[in-house]
Amino acid sequence: MKLTPLQKRAERRARNQSHVDMNLVALIDIFTILIFFLLSSATGVEILPSHKAVKLPYSTAEAAPHETVVVTVSAEDILVDGRVVATVDEVMAAEGDLIAPLQAELERLRTQRKVIREENEAASRAVTVMGDRQIPYRLLRKVMYTAARADFTDVSFAVIRKYEAS
Repeated sequence: MKLTPLQKRAERRARNQSHVDMNLVALIDIFTILIFFLLSSATGVEILPSHKAVKLPYSTAEAAPHETVVVTVSAEDILVDGRVVATVDEVMAAEGDLIAPLQAELERLRTQRKVIREENEAASRAVTVMGDRQIPYRLLRKVMYTAARADFTDVSFAVIRKYEAS
């Protein structure tokens, strides 16, 4: 039986056609989630992890925060990157300004961080203190003194930015 050119073309097309069905709804869902994730993580705002018991002071600071070791001072505890290292009562009762457990934890973190480039050395010596606005200055002085003794030379304070009407 002889096929017409139209029938030959239809047969060739049927032979070359693959039967793969693609569910575009699932792909659209995946891309939507991916775009949402990329947009939410691409914001230029740095958010420091916050302890619920710490009420930060207000400031008109202009400098944006950068990623550092975070020392949180609440009314009850002193935490380094979320780990409790000392209680405020013990620290306030102790003589002198050095907080030994805080110094040990900061030195441990300092030795863990490897600095590859020399220009990043200053950033590895940075610490951010998140102190409750009600903590006494004596406690804050002890934390700063201990951070300096642990070779953290760049001490920053976390604050809530207060916007002024212009």
